[in-house]
Amino acid sequence: MSKKKILMLIGDYVEDYEVMVAYQALMMVGHTVHTVCPGKKSGQFVRTCIHDFEGDQSYTEKLGHNFQLNFTFDDVKAEDYDGVLIPGGRAVEYIRLNPKVLDMVRHFDKAKKPIASICHGAQLLAAAGALEGKKCSAYPGTSVEVNLAKGTYVDLPMDQAITDGTLVSGPAWPALHNFLSQFLKVLGTRVEA
Repeated sequence: MSKKKILMLIGDYVEDYEVMVAYQALMMVGHTVHTVCPGKKSGQFVRTCIHDFEGDQSYTEKLGHNFQLNFTFDDVKAEDYDGVLIPGGRAVEYIRLNPKVLDMVRHFDKAKKPIASICHGAQLLAAAGALEGKKCSAYPGTSVEVNLAKGTYVDLPMDQAITDGTLVSGPAWPALHNFLSQFLKVLGTRVEA
């Protein structure tokens, strides 16, 4: 297996499991993962939130852990990476307003490099114009944005994920096992039990 270099685009109040589990799993199989946040440097932290499904009409939100960034946002060159992972949470609402973040996502889309988006990550893909003609699962509340961006929203059970070409997507953290497994396949990573 060739080691890959993955960019993870995050911000304050990223979903805790989606950043922590994905980061650890990708590192565990030998990939390099750079975690970055607009306006922050390596060594700084972002706050995370835990979204839970407790029978309400929407998820509940609790404060999660502090997650330490390991790379400086201003030093990122998208062309240096083999793939990008976009966790969900409220972070996506504001990092999608950053022109450099949008340009990074557009680079991965145009270069047909692997893109992994879970939960609210679809909001960033929609803002970057990277969903047209693609099937995408996401948190159900973002289905409107997926469809407005000329993508096709795929309503999956919360523990499932979908791959369409180089785009891997899932509705929320309960899908992490399927989501990460599919992302590893798209990256060309072979894991044997």
